[in-house]
Order: sequence, then structure tokens, then C-alpha cells
Amino acid sequence: MHASLKSFIPLLIFLGLVALLAFGLKTDPHKVPSPLVGKPAPRFSLPALQDPTRTVSNADLAGRLSLVNVWASWCVSCRAEHKELMRVSREEGDLQLLGLNWKDDAVAATRMLRVYGDPYLVSAFDPDNQVGIHWGVYGAPETFVVDFEGIIRYKHIGPIDRAVWEQDLRPRIREIRKTATGHE
Repeated sequence: MHASLKSFIPLLIFLGLVALLAFGLKTDPHKVPSPLVGKPAPRFSLPALQDPTRTVSNADLAGRLSLVNVWASWCVSCRAEHKELMRVSREEGDLQLLGLNWKDDAVAATRMLRVYGDPYLVSAFDPDNQVGIHWGVYGAPETFVVDFEGIIRYKHIGPIDRAVWEQDLRPRIREIRKTATGHE
């Protein structure tokens, strides 16, 4: 290779890295597509957080419109969204909230629910990420909308606040209700 061309190699590498960085900065982490959307929820079976003798599984999703919310007591964003989840659980009659307590300590998680309230029908306890990995969880909070047939229809990354609920989740849930036979 000619000597003058060799001097451009570091510049080309640098420009390539700048381009990758610029692309990464423009990518919204809340809009990362999930390969699970449109597919059945992954099979799972875990003990319930507050009653380890109870098993939480796909059977808990059967025939119900569900939000599966990944949360942890150590997660600051999870605490931020907790008030909105409490409101949603009170106001949305046929929508069940199932928790997936992820990479957490059972005592700390139970204490959080006791102090701040428990919006979940039940929370599955996944301290070792046995189930989270199959759901594609890489952080908390994450929330999955699962339809009446157990199909994941949407994945939201990040905390749910009133704006996210009204602009993003609620319209999707209304559409699922509208298109589901007998659930309008």
C-alpha cells in the first residue's frame, strides 16, 4: 500500500467510530424493537414473591388481558412508576397487572410492596434471571402488553407515567379490547 494512503487509515477508522456514535446517540432506547412482539409469551414457572408455595406461570395469563411489569426494589425508576401502576390497577377493570420481580431480594421487594402498595395480582420472583432472560429483559422497569390469547403485543422500556399510559399503552390496550371477540 502506498505510504500516503496508509496515513488515512486512522482517519477513516476515527470517522467510522464517529458515525457509529452519532447513530447510537440518535437511537431512542425506549424504542428498541423486541423480537417477542407478535409471538406467544415465553413459557415460565416461578414461585410467587409473597407466597413461595404458589406458582406463577403462563396459566396466569390465559384468557386475560395483562400487563407484565418487570420491577425491583433497588430500581429507582420502578419506584417512580409505582404510583401510576397503582392507579392503573384500580381503574382498569379487565386489565391484570402481573409483576416479574427481577434480580431482587425477596425481603426488600416484599417491604416495598407493603410500604408503597401492591398493584399486582401476583408477582413472580426471578432473583437469578431464569425467566427474564427468555423474555428479553435487560433492565428494569420493562412492561409487556399480553393479549387475551397470551400473545405479546407490545414492549415498553422504562417507567410508566401518566403520559406514557395515555399516549402509548392505553391506546394499544383499547385496540386489543376492540379487536378481541367478546372483550370490547
